Amino acid sequence: MSEFSRTYDPRLLPGSRIDLEASEAERTALAKRFGLVRIDRMQARIELERESAGASAKGRLQAAIVQSCAVSGEDLAVVIDEPVNLHFIPARGPSAPDEEIELEAEELDEIEFEGSLFDLGEALAQTLALAIDPYAVGPNAEEARRKAGLLDKDTSGPFAALAALKKQD
Repeated sequence: MSEFSRTYDPRLLPGSRIDLEASEAERTALAKRFGLVRIDRMQARIELERESAGASAKGRLQAAIVQSCAVSGEDLAVVIDEPVNLHFIPARGPSAPDEEIELEAEELDEIEFEGSLFDLGEALAQTLALAIDPYAVGPNAEEARRKAGLLDKDTSGPFAALAALKKQD
């Protein structure tokens, strides 16, 4: 079960704009799942349209997150604003184990779903996860690098440890 589940039946979509917002409990669970300090806000404005075989979801996902700086470990506030363009299609059934599947460019944003419902909330959660920069650095990253001796090529290259041992002799 997804931490941010919002299911829809594509057969019942007349075509509408929906606004989704994660609750505090959902944001806390998603922050834990994605290794974030916290998620202060997560919302989306989506146009849902029925398609012949499923549904399309187009709009924007916006979030305010706090993650750890990749260098200093300090809290780093980040604003995410991502376009959303997803197509939900019924599962095609199992393919043969060794069968090679070739995807066209327009199929890359397709999400298969089982049964009669698709989970837009989980797709948005995954969109958020893909938008997070795992190597984001904050304003104190340079100072942290300098303290660790990582800015100087002589002290931070692949042979820095060997050079340090040589100096001790």
